[in-house]
Amino acid sequence: MTKTSFSLAVVCAALAFAGAASAQIVNHDTVRCAPVPKDEMKPQMDLQKKLVGEGWKVRQVKNFNGCYEVYGFDAAGKRTEAFFHPKTFEKIGEVAQPQ
Repeated sequence: MTKTSFSLAVVCAALAFAGAASAQIVNHDTVRCAPVPKDEMKPQMDLQKKLVGEGWKVRQVKNFNGCYEVYGFDAAGKRTEAFFHPKTFEKIGEVAQPQ
């Protein structure tokens, strides 16, 4: 692999990671998750444990339009209202918080 190819690969990997790590800002009322059968949904407590393990301070987890809605503070200490898929715990997005 040439030096240029390697540099390009590193830049592409960094951009892909940054895109995956950044959350999509969503409008609270338009967030929707595809319907999931109840027996395929993971328990809310499992999501809370996962997030706490990642450094979050979770205040509340509830169902909203088929998603799990989480209120609390993320690992950086930023107040957060975020939405997660109930089967995969994939982060769907978060509501912009006032400064």
